[in-house]
Amino acid sequence: MRSIRRRLVLLLLGSLLLVWGWTLAYSFRNATHEVNEWENARLVQMARTLMFADVDGLKRLAQEKWGDEDDDGDPESAHLLRFLVRDGKGDVLAGTSGLPSVELAQGAAPQPDNTVQKLTVNGYPWYVYSLHDAKTGRTVQVFQRSDKRGDLAVGVAKRIAQPLAIALPLLALLVWISIGRSLAPLKTTSMHIKARNADNLAPIDMSRAPDEIRPLGDALNSLLLRLSKSIEHERAFTADAAHELKTPLAAIKVQAQVALGATAATERRLAMQKVTQGVDRAARLVDQLLLLARLDEAQTLSISLISLNDGVRASAAAHETDRHRKGITLAIIESMPLMVNGHAEFMGILLDNLIGNAVKYGVQGGHVEIVLTRAAGKPAVIVRDDGPGVQTQDRQRLTDRFYRAMGNEEYGSGLGLSIAERIATLFDASLSFDVGIHGKGLSAKLEFQGG
Repeated sequence: MRSIRRRLVLLLLGSLLLVWGWTLAYSFRNATHEVNEWENARLVQMARTLMFADVDGLKRLAQEKWGDEDDDGDPESAHLLRFLVRDGKGDVLAGTSGLPSVELAQGAAPQPDNTVQKLTVNGYPWYVYSLHDAKTGRTVQVFQRSDKRGDLAVGVAKRIAQPLAIALPLLALLVWISIGRSLAPLKTTSMHIKARNADNLAPIDMSRAPDEIRPLGDALNSLLLRLSKSIEHERAFTADAAHELKTPLAAIKVQAQVALGATAATERRLAMQKVTQGVDRAARLVDQLLLLARLDEAQTLSISLISLNDGVRASAAAHETDRHRKGITLAIIESMPLMVNGHAEFMGILLDNLIGNAVKYGVQGGHVEIVLTRAAGKPAVIVRDDGPGVQTQDRQRLTDRFYRAMGNEEYGSGLGLSIAERIATLFDASLSFDVGIHGKGLSAKLEFQGG
């Protein structure tokens, strides 16, 4: 059942019917009890009245119907009574017609506590009250069919149920209309959202919305805000990527034209080498762009416990050629094994970017240190060098995509540290920057939350 309106109506009417049914059953039970009490009292009252009546009066009463009238003035058959009066010798002084049987009259002996008896004769239940006067020897018995009492209780229950049965359809209609009017703001809001242009990501106005649907509106606004930021981010990323790709592509085109126009084999070979270098740079930039796109889609990773020491040594070994070419001394300082939760492939990319940056931007004959330690009980990797470093005001922008600090002569796309920070976020780790060795160069600190 998808309709909130129908569900609410059924729940309300179901609850009402449940309460109504319980009330009707409780009222019927009470009505039956009250009817029995009242009818028993009437039997006792009639028996006491007949005890002191004379014989002629008893005979006249025996010829009449004992009963009451209801509110409409019609005879109420449920109240009909019958009686039998005997003298001390057991002879019948007077009795109404229609007594069930002589056996019933004889079996209904006076009770010591003067209670009303319930007897069954010929399959019919009867209430009988017997009263005996020791002085005169007279015995009075008053009779009533018990099913007649049930008819009276049912009548009372019907009078209670009839107004409710008539009111129930009207109540259902009123509930249906009321719920429909209450849900109207939700329908209005959905119509406004449906009428929106696909490019309109402005927040939905929930100032007039009911409190019950405001959390839904707030959630939608939060989603629209995230979607808007994501689209803006993608547009900026696409524009920056197109701009960054122009440089290597333009260089490739120029060198290709030089190669085509060169007459000397040496000049042509040099131009083709530069074309190859340009293609390599463009390919690396495309790989980094694809990696960033992959990281942006990776909300969660398959995390396992990996060795940070092994990852550092493997990444350091991958940069041995570049390190030797620049005469850089690389030292790994580790005092303990560090295990962290991560993804082996992405952890390798993260450490490659940090160590590769230190080697790439380090000075000729400089130093690079990789320290594995615990900072405030948390596993951390610190990669530092003694190169030219980065100005304090530029450090906070190092992880911006396509950002390159001023004064860098080395070729780069400005994506390496952005990729590193994105991977660190997936590992629930933090990446921060400070000055490097002896107050020179740059220091990158990768700190994990546990391990």
